Amino acid sequence: MTTGVYDQLPLEGMPRRLYSCTPSRLNAWLDCRRRYRFTYLDRPQPSKGPGWAHNSVGASVHNALAAWWREPYERRTPLTAAILLSNGWITEGFRDAEQSAQWLGRARDLVSGYVGTLDPSDDPVGVERTVATRTKVIAVSGRIDRLDRRGDELVVVDYKTGRRPLTQDDARSSLALAIYAIAASRMMRTPCHSVELHHLPTGEIVEWRHTDESLGRHLGRAEEVAVEAATADERYREVMGAPGPIRPRGRASGTTSGGHGATGQGVRDGAEAVAGVPAAREASGPKERPHVGPPAVSPELDTMFAPSPGPICGWCDFRRHCPEGLAAAPEHRPWDGLAE
Repeated sequence: MTTGVYDQLPLEGMPRRLYSCTPSRLNAWLDCRRRYRFTYLDRPQPSKGPGWAHNSVGASVHNALAAWWREPYERRTPLTAAILLSNGWITEGFRDAEQSAQWLGRARDLVSGYVGTLDPSDDPVGVERTVATRTKVIAVSGRIDRLDRRGDELVVVDYKTGRRPLTQDDARSSLALAIYAIAASRMMRTPCHSVELHHLPTGEIVEWRHTDESLGRHLGRAEEVAVEAATADERYREVMGAPGPIRPRGRASGTTSGGHGATGQGVRDGAEAVAGVPAAREASGPKERPHVGPPAVSPELDTMFAPSPGPICGWCDFRRHCPEGLAAAPEHRPWDGLAE
């Protein structure tokens, strides 16, 4: 049997294998361990519900903005952004073609209005840039929406398209943004302490400037989570065998939960996202997907990967496989996350 990253415990005195992860994987462990198991360990992966319309909006906007920066300088105009958005529009999850068309118009206004505030000659250091770093515990990677240079420092920029207003605490507490800042600084050998959330629906920019100490706390927290998750992964593999590889997924289909955030971080992280514009498009309305149930697990594993029932369960892609989640929150329709 082929061994995975954690299939063998280290010999005494030998270093432990690094836990290879993305911020999305770490956050999945914190949010719900059962969803973590369904997403990263069970193979074949349990079937998901229909795609979410708000994720389609977010993915389409992200892809259009990335493509806009790849255009020649003279074509970086609001009109070009609107055209790119239209050409790459993802229709999965909408109630019908009429709703999709309405949101296409809204999204065109979002991207054209946003790029109108940008200096097209101020090329970013990176767009959809994958960054990575490692410690003695983890090898972590992820993909940044945009990496700017401001003076002698780098700034991590993350686009947001959800309906919920953002606060400074969202930027300050984001594990993903902190890890991106650390990884970018190490890779580019340039200081990076500032992270920004650009909320396109309101035009608001929420900034947080980390210190070396606050970044260190985030990285330490990531290592703590990684140790917990790695221990559980090892036990899962001992009992169930090594899972198959995680296939790369595009933005719209790669999210693990809906909710009001519109763009899940997982769709941008390392092997869990696919670069390129436009993203794969799907037919309008809920899409039937093959039904695959989760494997039967022992009581020990069921306890180790226990669910965290709550309101967010109504947005979970794996809701149908979780009795606790079904009881915790009502089911949402694929278009309920849109800000109608």
